[in-house]
Order: sequence, then structure tokens, then C-alpha cells
Amino acid sequence: MYICQTNCFLTYMRPIILSIILLACGMYAYPQTGEDKQSGIVFTPPFDFPITFSGNFGEIRADHFHGGLDFKTGGVNGKPVRALAEGYISRIRVTHGSGYVLDVVYNNGYKTINRHLSAFVGEIARRVENLQYEKESWEVEIIPEPDEYSVRAGQIIALSGNTGYSFGPHLHLDMFEAGTDDYIDPLPFFKKKVKDNTAPRAEGIMLFPQPGEGVVDGVQERQSFPLHPKQPITAWGLIGAGIRAYDYMDGVRNRYGVHTVILEVDSVEVFRSVVDRFSEYENRMINSWTYGQYMKSFIEPGNTLRMLHASNGNRGLIDINEERPYRFVYTLRDALGNTSKVRFTVQGSRSDIPSAGYREKYVLHWDKVNILQEPGLNLVIPRGMLYDDVYLNYAVRADSGDIAFTYQLNDTRIPLHGRCELRIGLRRCPLEDMSKYYVAGINSRGEKYSVGGKYEDGFVKTTIRELRTYTVAIDTVPPEITPLNPKQWRNTKRIVFKVKDEETGISSYRGTIDGKYALFGKPNSISGNLVYEIDPKRVERGEHTVELTVTDGRGNTTAGRFTFTW
Repeated sequence: MYICQTNCFLTYMRPIILSIILLACGMYAYPQTGEDKQSGIVFTPPFDFPITFSGNFGEIRADHFHGGLDFKTGGVNGKPVRALAEGYISRIRVTHGSGYVLDVVYNNGYKTINRHLSAFVGEIARRVENLQYEKESWEVEIIPEPDEYSVRAGQIIALSGNTGYSFGPHLHLDMFEAGTDDYIDPLPFFKKKVKDNTAPRAEGIMLFPQPGEGVVDGVQERQSFPLHPKQPITAWGLIGAGIRAYDYMDGVRNRYGVHTVILEVDSVEVFRSVVDRFSEYENRMINSWTYGQYMKSFIEPGNTLRMLHASNGNRGLIDINEERPYRFVYTLRDALGNTSKVRFTVQGSRSDIPSAGYREKYVLHWDKVNILQEPGLNLVIPRGMLYDDVYLNYAVRADSGDIAFTYQLNDTRIPLHGRCELRIGLRRCPLEDMSKYYVAGINSRGEKYSVGGKYEDGFVKTTIRELRTYTVAIDTVPPEITPLNPKQWRNTKRIVFKVKDEETGISSYRGTIDGKYALFGKPNSISGNLVYEIDPKRVERGEHTVELTVTDGRGNTTAGRFTFTW
């Protein structure tokens, strides 16, 4: 048994020990390089083992594009991460969102961000830890001078991990064009190292009749269809099309975003999307281009996303104005050139098109400043926050016991491009401490979630990024602290607490051991646990007292005191 445990331990530690030896001796393994033929730029892969991905550039995510490549690391942490070329480390961070993060500027005109690392190495690791104790904060940031931490191709700069908002061990690599700060797809630089002959596959189509201008199967609601409908699809007037499709790669089960989507109608191209770059400003425009997992093949008037191209002079919308079959062909292509096609027919069928029913007061125009004022409600939406005209399904609900009305701005979520000011008035104030009041959003399941806010002259004011249902709530309940497996702390050398707050979330925390600051952190934001790795340099053997104080978004505080021996 002892021999087995020893062998397992050595197997686990071997890559970590190897990286430490290589770093200390100044020796680095230089993997074969990848090259983008178009630019002539040469990059060394971040790992010296075969490349596979769990996520690709531009995948559809909630409110944003996936900004880089997710490199698989065999389900383990601690793989040496290497510099791609000559350059320097420009930024060092520890955050709850991305964990351990390292930014690198390369001399060839590109920059990268390495996210979800398990650890920094060498002097950087020591500097970060010292700063964390100095600031008494797990989250820290360092901006080194360009000549402080130079790197060369193949140099070990960190260890891969699973920190921050991460569902498993991997390396997330963002790449930017230094001259524009655009996110760009890193895959072309490594495509020689990627084996893939699998083309994208479609799973469904969707048609979008335009309000007051078109119908599909006689109605104005958007409708989804299988790739091979059993009944003919009919339409009349102005409609848009969309497709749900994913890319796949050889030998893995993951699915990915599709690089290029081309729509032709009657053999004429009307729309093309090429997911190759976007700016931070454009990132949230994914909400305009997509509906759920469907990629629209038309462009809403307030959407300036450069990766979308309409070539029919009508933003990609199709005018079904003849009683004949309209033949749609989608071409799907991945970044390595693998291609598939999807064909379907829409039958033009003359039909009455009802006018869009709406109340003028609740129509928001994409190219204007919009102000919605109701009793107890004030919402200001600056120009540029909407991608298209919006017809609100507005309603207000009142209960005699509520501290504020509940305002349904719309019955479905409408994303905004940026934050807009919302003020909700109080009907009554059962609590004198106004810091406990907050604006609460209400989701489709009727559950409340905090949007924050601050009391001001009878209103609670906040900013919102989507039109849905809002009210005001009070949070006086402090967070909960639960020690996890305290009897194992001695063996694992890890002190772990589960902390939660049902209403406004955890805002801050601080831990001490025997009255001295202890570096508790949130290594993985999915679990949300607060963890302290016992440091023998700072904690002597024996019995100790650990204290943890946690504060929520409305200032409610809980303190826990526990003893442990190690």
C-alpha cells in the first residue's frame, strides 16, 4: 500500500517538479512553432503536448462572445504554460472572475491574456503573495514596467489551473491585435498542430417575421423549424432567417462555435458572418446577432458588429413577395476550412399582414433617446443602447403590502448595449436604515435577484442592462458561514468555508488566524468556497483560532470563530 501511494504521489508531482527544475536552471523546452502564413508571425504553442480545445473563439455565451481558445490540460492542474514569443509580462492579477491571470505583450504586435491559472512562478509568485498580505486582499493587481519581466518563446511563465469562473482545468488564452486592441482568433497561429476534418453541423432553423411587415405560416411570431420540416413552410412579406449550428473536432466530444455562416437565397448571397475579430465595445452586440443559440442572418439597425455582412441592400432581410418557392442554402465553415451545407425551402403564400399592435407611449426607438416615466418609475435609455425598435409589453403590479410597485418593463428580456439609469419610488418605508433597500430584478421563475442601488430622495436608483421586471426589496439577513470538513483541515492543510447570501450576495470577506490576517480566497467561483492554504511559514504547529467575517451587498455582516489543530 505504501509503495502504491508513493508512486501515485510521484506521478502527480512529476510535472510540477519538472517545471520548477526547468525554471530554476533556466532551461526551457521549445515546442514546434505554429505560423499564420498570411502574416508571417510565428508563435510557440502554450503547451508541449498535443493541442485540443474545450472552447473556441467567438462561441455564443451569455451577453458576450467567448474571447479566446480554451486549451485542454488533460483534466489536471499544474501544466507548465509557455510564452508564445519574445515579449514581456505587462499585467499580473488575481481576481474572482478569472482567477490567476497573466497578460503578455509580444514584440510582434500581439498581446495575450492567460486566465484560470493555478499559480504564478518564480519572482512573480513571491511578489503577488507579498502584495496580497500587504493589501490584506486575495484580489490584487500589478502593472510591471516593460523591462521587469521579459519572456522568450517557450519560456515557462505560469502553471495551468481551474481558478476563477471555471468549470474544469484548462487554459483560456485571449489574443489581441496590439494596434487595435481587437480580440482576434488565435487558432490560425496553431492550426498546423490541430487535427480536424469534421465539418460544422446544423440542428435547426428559425424564421423572424418583421413586426407589421411579414408573417410566417400566417403569424407574426418567430418560429423554429427542424432541418427537414414535415410540412411546407409558408411566408409573406419581410422575414429574417437564423440557424442553430455547432462545429466539432476530431476525437473529442466538445462542440464549438461556427466560424463562417453564409446564407444564399435563390443562389444569391444575402448574408455572411465571419467570427474572426471583435472589439470590447462590440462584445455585447452578441445579444442582437443571436436569439438563444440561433445565429441571425440579418442585421438589426442598431447593431454595428463588424463580423456581420449583409449584401442584399436590406440588412439581410428577405422580401417574400411572390407566390413561388424561395430556396435557402446555408454554408457552414470552420476556421480550418471544413464545410457543410443546409438547404430548405420557404413557399411564398399571399397572406394578410396585420399591423404591429402597440401603444405609442411604450415604443422605444433605437436611434433616439428614450425616457419612460410612470408613477414611481423613471428610466432613461440613451441613444445607442437599443439595437432595434422595441414594443414594450408594459404592466405594473401592486400589492398593499409592497414597499414599491413591481414594474414589468417587458414580459421577455430585452438586452441593452450598456447600463441605463433606473429609479423606482418607495410607497412606504418600513425600515429606517435606507442602506438596506435595493432594486431587485425578477426572473421568469418569479425569483428575485439583486441589481444593487442606492436610496436617494424617495427613490432607489441603480443602473440596468436589460429590460425586464423590477421592484424594490429589503435585505436585513446576514450571510451564512459553514465550515466544510473541519476535521480534515489538519490533513489537507486547507481551511475551507462555504459562505452564501440569498439576496444581495457576498460583497467582502476577511479571515484571521490567531488575530493575524490570513489569505483566504475564492479559488473557484463556481463552488464559491473561501479557502486558506495553511502556510507553515506563517502558522506554527499547534492549536489555533480562525475567524472569518463576511459582509453582503447591503452591509449585513456575519462573523464565525472556530478552532483547529495542525
